[in-house]
Amino acid sequence: MSTSQATFSISDLAQEFALTTRAIRFYEDEGLLAPTRSGRNRIYGARERTRLKLILRGKRLGLSLSEIREILDLYETKVGEVPQLRKFIEVLEHRRSLLLQQREDIDSVLAEIDGLLRQSRRSLDGGRTKGR
Repeated sequence: MSTSQATFSISDLAQEFALTTRAIRFYEDEGLLAPTRSGRNRIYGARERTRLKLILRGKRLGLSLSEIREILDLYETKVGEVPQLRKFIEVLEHRRSLLLQQREDIDSVLAEIDGLLRQSRRSLDGGRTKGR
């Protein structure tokens, strides 16, 4: 059986990607995954496995589910690779700018904390000499 014809149970995917079956069902409820069914059993193919891998990559990058959905939907259309890549670049650039701003904010807060620590330690050291 070729990989494109391989099928996976929800448990198989949960184990492979270190997820709970509940998380996979959540992605299904959100319309990001669409397994076929055999009775009550979900059957995931190579397409769903790849989509799950891309969902998790998007989550690691900090993308929202709507951004992930938009990118995945582009891959489902026959518009070609250029619009897909442009959208992907747009989303990544936006995410990058948000992270750079967060880093700037964090650096600013850390500098303020460092200043307060120095000031507090000087006050504490000054209080020791006066108290002797």
